[in-house]
Amino acid sequence: MQVVLLERVAKLGQMGDVVSVKNGFARNFLMPQGKALRATKANLAAFEAQRVQLEATNLESKGEAEALAAKLDGQIFIVIRSASDSGSLYGSVTGRDASEAAIEDGFTIDKKQIVLARPVKDLGLHDMTVVLHPEVSATITVNVARSTEEAELQASGKSIVDLAAEAEAEAEFEISELFDDIGAAASEDDELVKSDEASADEAEEDQTET
Repeated sequence: MQVVLLERVAKLGQMGDVVSVKNGFARNFLMPQGKALRATKANLAAFEAQRVQLEATNLESKGEAEALAAKLDGQIFIVIRSASDSGSLYGSVTGRDASEAAIEDGFTIDKKQIVLARPVKDLGLHDMTVVLHPEVSATITVNVARSTEEAELQASGKSIVDLAAEAEAEAEFEISELFDDIGAAASEDDELVKSDEASADEAEEDQTET
């Protein structure tokens, strides 16, 4: 099917371009979302009559999107999820989750604006693209962690592997200290026994001399 684009569409063309697309793509995506019209003579004539207004509206919305992108780009949003010790999530983090986290921090982002390069199924920092306008996008980072404290550590540059290694080292240190304390207590007991034995020997010698 041939359609005329009412706005820039990635990998298709710019506003006003007439392009050929699959019927399903046109009927299920482009036309319902107001991104294109079937390229009939009537629609082409209507588009040309409205081109100036459409271009002005596009520039206005682009300017608003650029202002938002300047504030949004580089922002980090925390999403708390349950995960295994290896860092694998019990489920996944979606565009909806990222959108809700951004909204909690005061940014209005629709889940449909968030583009995921791949499903998020692990703890850590994950970059996502937010399409604010056909010609404007921003990159955000979603910090997926099991707790706020863990998220802060991840934000400082430590991975789940680093955190697990630190926890293991700390546990080994505590065990080592425990054994050291036990050894020290045993040594003190030995010294006390020896002291008692020495006192007993001295007392016995005193009695013998008497």
